[in-house]
Amino acid sequence: MRKFLNLLRRWLGRLVAGAAALAAAIVLGYTLYAVQVLPALQPWHAVVLDEEFSALRDGELDFAGYQQLERRLFAELDSTVAAWNRDDEAFLHSRFNPAGAPQRLAGGSPYSRSFRLTPARPRGGALLLHGLTDSPYSMKALADSLFAQGFEVTVLRLPGHGTLPSMMTRMSMADWTAAVRLAARDVAVRTPEGQPYYVGGYSTGATLALLHTLAALEDPALRRPDRVLLISPAISLTPVAALAELIDVMAVLPVPVFDKVHWQEIAPEFDPYKFNSFPVNASRQVNRATRALASALGDAATAGRLSRMPPVTTWQSVVDSTVGAGGVVNVLYGRLQSPAHRLVMFDVNRELALQSVMRPSARVLVEQLLAGGFGSTLEIVTTSDPLSRRINVLRRAPGGAMTLRQTTLDWPGGLVSLGHVALPFPSDDPIYGFTAGSGQAGLPSIGSLLLRGESGALTVALGSLTRLRSNPFWALIDEDVAAMAAGDIASAKH
Repeated sequence: MRKFLNLLRRWLGRLVAGAAALAAAIVLGYTLYAVQVLPALQPWHAVVLDEEFSALRDGELDFAGYQQLERRLFAELDSTVAAWNRDDEAFLHSRFNPAGAPQRLAGGSPYSRSFRLTPARPRGGALLLHGLTDSPYSMKALADSLFAQGFEVTVLRLPGHGTLPSMMTRMSMADWTAAVRLAARDVAVRTPEGQPYYVGGYSTGATLALLHTLAALEDPALRRPDRVLLISPAISLTPVAALAELIDVMAVLPVPVFDKVHWQEIAPEFDPYKFNSFPVNASRQVNRATRALASALGDAATAGRLSRMPPVTTWQSVVDSTVGAGGVVNVLYGRLQSPAHRLVMFDVNRELALQSVMRPSARVLVEQLLAGGFGSTLEIVTTSDPLSRRINVLRRAPGGAMTLRQTTLDWPGGLVSLGHVALPFPSDDPIYGFTAGSGQAGLPSIGSLLLRGESGALTVALGSLTRLRSNPFWALIDEDVAAMAAGDIASAKH
């Protein structure tokens, strides 16, 4: 026995040493990559603002206090930017130049901060949450849809967003959840009992919306939403995302050259409402949020609380290079076993001319879902004829019954799929629309730019300008929201 224990200790020691060596190699390799390959940092990657919300310092604020703090934050941003070198070329073409094209396109980017739409006579209340690196603007179209139905809509700016990319290096999931809770408390109080109360979000905002809803099932002090609306939700990430807990270790050293280790990507900031640079901490926090969501879903399922889950409607692209579609299907809807829950999947373009270049995996997920075993209502936005671009909505009930609804929409020429960043925006959005004439102030929208050339000619990758940035089928989401809101308002009256 002693010999066996000694052997076991030796093997465990080797295993620990091997793991430590692998971790060290990963850290060293990433540090070398960041230092040697990533572009130089700009002031907006390094300057840290003091007035950002902190759960530890500001967790007892109400939403009015949050907005007051936010006003001080943006005043601090303005004074910080005013001190930067106006002759620097990177600044001139950035979102931070008040006279630059991004600010002119966005009209001064008023939707970088929290905002509220209040009708004359509200018939419901909603809280919406934007995604990682985004701003409240990514929820504006959904907010407008709800507002048109008589909802008072509050769109929260999550801590770390809307100001400088550097603020994402300091944000935490605790900051996000504290801000969501105070905003949700305010919206719940402003929405009278008997009126529908919604919570929704996009990408990481959808993760936070689900976490808050699951907390409300357990905590009687929190008002349970009557409906949850999700767009491209971040439900689960690949295992490699866990490396975000490790790879920027060298950045703690007080050596300026190691400052770049905080970043996975450093890019020009030409987008008025979305950061293009991406810090390691952003991966770290969203990874923690998705793991917390998986745990909360598991706990709720074990305790039987999911039977009290309000109806969840999700709009998701079959092809999603940011978070994938598998997590939505397996982790979330694998547990939501009720026809009240609905998953709307936007399929790839199945036009015959594209079949030879389309990845088979893009079709497999839809075929598996339609084959059976899905416990919620499923809708596939797709073409039913490979010789036609006409869009239909194929609906499958949990029992297997299928119906087909025809639309007047067609796949635009040259588009092969939707994607993660496209779903929340109409195709004529002034910032991200792809249809001809999209834009404002005499400037074309970012989503309408389609440039061709040789790699290396631009400061951004050519591929980043071919990714679809808006949704040609937004009208279907708008119709969905109108129908759900009208039904919930009518039910509340009775």
